[in-house]
Amino acid sequence: MLERVVKGTIITETARIEGGWVGIDKGRIVAIGDGAPPEAREVDDYGSSLVLPGVVDGQTHATSCKGMEGIDDTTSSAIAGGVTTLVDMPYDNPEPLDRPSRFDVKAKAIAEHAHADMALYATATRETGISEIKALIELGAVAFKISSFESNPVRFPRIAEDLTLDIFETLADGDLPLGIHNEDQEIVHARMARAREAGVEGIEAHSTSRPLAAELAATAQFFALGQAAGAHAHPVHLTAKEGFDLVGAFRNLGMRATGELCVHYLWFDAAADGERLGARMKVNPPIRPGVIEGLWQAIEEGNVAFISSDHSSWPIDFKFTDSIFDAGAGVPGLETLLPSFFTLCARRGLDAARMAADMLSARPAKFFGIDNRKGAIAIGRDADIAILEEGAFVWDETKAHDGLKWSPFHGEEFAVRVAATYLRGAPGWNGTDVVNAAGSGELVKRATKGWYA
Repeated sequence: MLERVVKGTIITETARIEGGWVGIDKGRIVAIGDGAPPEAREVDDYGSSLVLPGVVDGQTHATSCKGMEGIDDTTSSAIAGGVTTLVDMPYDNPEPLDRPSRFDVKAKAIAEHAHADMALYATATRETGISEIKALIELGAVAFKISSFESNPVRFPRIAEDLTLDIFETLADGDLPLGIHNEDQEIVHARMARAREAGVEGIEAHSTSRPLAAELAATAQFFALGQAAGAHAHPVHLTAKEGFDLVGAFRNLGMRATGELCVHYLWFDAAADGERLGARMKVNPPIRPGVIEGLWQAIEEGNVAFISSDHSSWPIDFKFTDSIFDAGAGVPGLETLLPSFFTLCARRGLDAARMAADMLSARPAKFFGIDNRKGAIAIGRDADIAILEEGAFVWDETKAHDGLKWSPFHGEEFAVRVAATYLRGAPGWNGTDVVNAAGSGELVKRATKGWYA
C-alpha cells in the first residue's frame, strides 16, 4: 500500500492527464496514471485542479533582512506559493558565501529553519580568490555568482574582471555556471550623479540612471570572458530582448551561454506602473518601459533559460526615502511567481500549465543539476507538488507568509491560486496555512551534469 495518492489533472513532462493520479511512497513518485488509483493510506482528491511539479525558484535572497533566521519566513512564503526548492544567492546577510565554513553555517540554518528545500549558490570574493571554489563544489554548491556592480563592499561587492576571468578558468572544466549581476558600475554611477544634479530623483529616474547600455556592456564583457575561458556564463537577470539577443549570439559562437528572466520584468512596465508603484517596484537592474513584448519574443526564440522571482526579503520601510536612489532595491515574489507567470501565459493563449511546469520547474532543475530529484512529475523524482485552483483571485499583500506583508502585485488578479503544496510527499501548505514544521526542508546538492550535459 502506498503512503499517498494525489488526484487531479496531472501535468507531466509529456502529457496532461485528466482524472489522473500520482502515487507517492517514501517521499518519491512511484506511479502515475488515470482511472482507479492504487491503494494508499491517504488519498487527496483535488477534482479537476491542476497538479504541477513544485516550482524550483532559481533566484532568491532568503536572509536579506533577518540573517539566517530569515530562512523560516522566506521558505514559509515559498511553500505557500508552490515553490518547493529555492536556489538561494550567496550575497546576503551577514556575509557572502565564499568559503566552506559559511556554507556549513547556511546548511545548518536550512536544517533548523526551512519549510522548503534549498540549493545554494556560492561565490568568490577578493578575500578568498579562487582558493575555495573546489571545496565549495564538493560541499554541493549548484552554481557560483558574482556582481559587476557594488551595492555593499562586504555583503554585495563588485568583482573585477581579473578575478572574474580566474573564476571562469577554474570552473571551465566542470559543469557549474557562473552567474552575474550585470550592470556596468561606471555608467550607472555617472548617470545617477547626472540625475541628482538635475534634481530628478523620482521613480522615473531609476531606469534612465541604470540604462540598458549599462546592462548590455556588463553582459557582453562577461560573455567575452566566459568565451575566452571556455566556461558557462549566465546573467541572472536580463531585462530586455537585446540582452537575450546577446545570449543567442554568444551561444551561436559555440560558448556555453544562458540568460535568466525574472517574472516582474514580464508583468510590470515602468511607464505604465511607475507612478502608481514608485519605489515598490524598484529592482536592479530596473523594470523598463516598453520591453515586455520583446521579452516574450526572447522566450519564443529559446534564449530565456528559465523564469525566477529574485525574491528579496526587505521590509517596506527600506522603500520610504525622499530619493529613489536611496530606496532599497528588490521585491518579494515567492508567493506570486507561479500564479503571475501562469496568468501571463493564459492571457496570451498559451498552454499555461505546460509553460509553468517547464519554465519554473523542469528547466531550472536541469540548469542547477538537481533534476535527478526535482523539476517534474515523473517516477523516481521527489514528490514535490503544487496544486493550482483555476478562477479569478486578487492578491492581497497582507496575507503573505514572508514576514514582509507588502508586494508590488498587491491588488493584481491572478488566474490561479495555490490550493496545496507537498514537499517530498508531505503536506506543506493546505491553501490556508503552512502546515509543515521549520526544519522540514533539506539542503539539495548538485548531482547531474546540468544544462550543457
